[in-house]
Amino acid sequence: MSVRARRSLWLSLITALALVGAAFPAGAAPAVNYVALGDSYSSGVGAGSYGDSGNCKRSANAYPRLWADSHQVADFDFLACSGARTSDVLEQAASLDSTATLVTVSVGGNDAGFADVMIDCTVGTDQQCVDRVEEAKAYARDTLPGLLDNVYATLESKAPGAEIIVLGYPRFYKIGGSCNAGLSDTKRAAINSGADTLAEVTAQRAGAAGLTFVDVRGAFSGHEICSDGEWWLHSLTWPVDESYHPTVSGQSQGYLPALESVTG
Repeated sequence: MSVRARRSLWLSLITALALVGAAFPAGAAPAVNYVALGDSYSSGVGAGSYGDSGNCKRSANAYPRLWADSHQVADFDFLACSGARTSDVLEQAASLDSTATLVTVSVGGNDAGFADVMIDCTVGTDQQCVDRVEEAKAYARDTLPGLLDNVYATLESKAPGAEIIVLGYPRFYKIGGSCNAGLSDTKRAAINSGADTLAEVTAQRAGAAGLTFVDVRGAFSGHEICSDGEWWLHSLTWPVDESYHPTVSGQSQGYLPALESVTG
C-alpha cells in the first residue's frame, strides 16, 4: 500500500471515529425503549389523572410514566391495565419486539383473587377472611407459578435484548395500634400473609427465569394502612376500585424509587 493510500485510510478511520463520538458523546447513555406491562399497580389505579385511558386507568402519576419522564427514553409504550391477569399481560406482550430495551411488569394479584379476598374480608367474619386468604395462598403456591413462568418466558422471547424487571406488591396493613380501617387485626394479619406469599412466589419465579425482582414491601414499610406515617395506600374508598391501591405518594415515593434502585 502506498503512503498516499495509507494516509487516505487513516483519514477515513479518523472521520468515522469522529462521527461515532458525535453520535454518542462521552458519558451519554444510549436511549431507552421502555414498555410498561401489568395490572392496576403498574397502570396507577388510585393515583388519578387517567386521561383518555378508559377502564385501564393509566395514570400520569404511575411509576412507569414518572420513570419515563425522568430518564432518557426514546420510546415509551404504556400498556398496563387495571384488572389485568396473566392472560391479559400475554396479550399486552404481543406489542413487544426486539427493539425494547426495558420492560417492567406487575402481575399475579388478580389471578390469585385479590379483589375477592378484600370483599370477603370486608364483609365476612375473621374466620371467613382467614379461610379466603388461605385459599388464595394455595392458588399462589400451586397454580400461579406456571402462569408466571409462561409470562416471563414470553417476554424474554419477544424482547430478547431487554432488561425485564418484575415488581411486586406491598403489604397493606400495619398491625396493632388504633386505626379506623374497618378490619380487625386478625383480618389485617391474614391479608398481609397473603401479600407475603404472593411476593415470595413471584420473586422465586422471576429469579428462576433470570429476571430482576423488585420487592416493594420494604419501600412501603411505615406507610401501610393504619401506620403512623402518611398512608401510601388507599383504604376502602370511592371509586371502590381504587381501594387498596397506591396513592400518588405510593407511586412516586414507593414504587418509583424501588424501580430506580435497580435501573439507576
